[in-house]
Amino acid sequence: MSPLGEQGLEVAGAILILAAYGLAQFRGMNRHGLPFLLLNAVGSVILGGIAAAHAQWGFLLVYAVWAVVALAGIVPLLRIRSAG
Repeated sequence: MSPLGEQGLEVAGAILILAAYGLAQFRGMNRHGLPFLLLNAVGSVILGGIAAAHAQWGFLLVYAVWAVVALAGIVPLLRIRSAG
C-alpha cells in the first residue's frame, strides 16, 4: 500500500474511534450499544493492523485489547438480536 493510502486508512480508523467517543460524550450515544461498539471495533482493528505492519508492538497491544473489549460487548448484543 502506498504511504498516502496507509495514512488515509490510519486517519479513517482514528476518526471512527474519535467519532464514537465524541458522540458518547456530547450526543448521549449509548456506550454499551451496537453503534458505539462497532465504531470502536472497526477503528481499532484498522489501527492495530497498521501498528502490526510497522512492528509497533505497544500500539498493537492497545488496539488489540481495544478491539477484543469492543467485540466482547458486540457478541452478546448480536445473540440477543438473533434470539428475539
